[in-house]
Amino acid sequence: MKTAFRRTRFAAALAISLSVFGAGAVTAAPVKNIVLVHGFFADGSGWKAVSDILIRDGYKVSIVQEPETSLADDVKATLGVVHMQDGPSILVGHSYGGAVVTEAGNDPQVAGLVYIAAYQPEAGESLATLTEKNPGATKAIKKTADNFLYIDPAQFHADFAADVPEKETRFMAASQVMPSVQAFTAPVSTAAWKTKPSWALVATLDRTVNPDLERFMAKRAGSTTVEVASSHVAFLSHPADVAKLIEQAASKSVK
Repeated sequence: MKTAFRRTRFAAALAISLSVFGAGAVTAAPVKNIVLVHGFFADGSGWKAVSDILIRDGYKVSIVQEPETSLADDVKATLGVVHMQDGPSILVGHSYGGAVVTEAGNDPQVAGLVYIAAYQPEAGESLATLTEKNPGATKAIKKTADNFLYIDPAQFHADFAADVPEKETRFMAASQVMPSVQAFTAPVSTAAWKTKPSWALVATLDRTVNPDLERFMAKRAGSTTVEVASSHVAFLSHPADVAKLIEQAASKSVK
């Protein structure tokens, strides 16, 4: 009699345990919201090819158009888009956008971070301090009289987007977004990659951000890293590689 009772009690306990674990498995779904953040000298329209792939594969894509007036303004703009999502998001940053997502990524609605030829600052670091330690090959970045930055149009193709057709880069140079010097020199206060999983794409032919600096930052952050033979604008010239890395991050950053 006692043996039968114990068996019945064990079976009931096992059923409860399985139901609990089953409920947990249902909620642990891959992240489906992707928020894309552009860097200096470009705008969100450059993400179109990557966005098209992600949407085709079933992801919801949102693109931040940062004002690039200050790091604080750009983090605020990014968080505004993150908070519009219906659940957790993967934050993706290109170039300076890496600094933006490093700060904005501390928000609890962010599940993971992806860096595309991007800066991954530690707390207290800025683009200026990182670039000073390990500068890129370009000498084409200039400053206006009112403290905004731009790339000399004559060198835009070679130093920013050498693997993009010149017809496109001529227009990009003419329409480039000029960021404030403050966005370049402002330090990050808290590095989200210390508490959130991260992925990084190193552009090995990058003349804007030194590829060795990209490797150093990715290794320091413990980012899952891939290397692509690309100029600085890998999201334009290698959209399939970029989308693949983002989808890897989304599939592994379950919430």
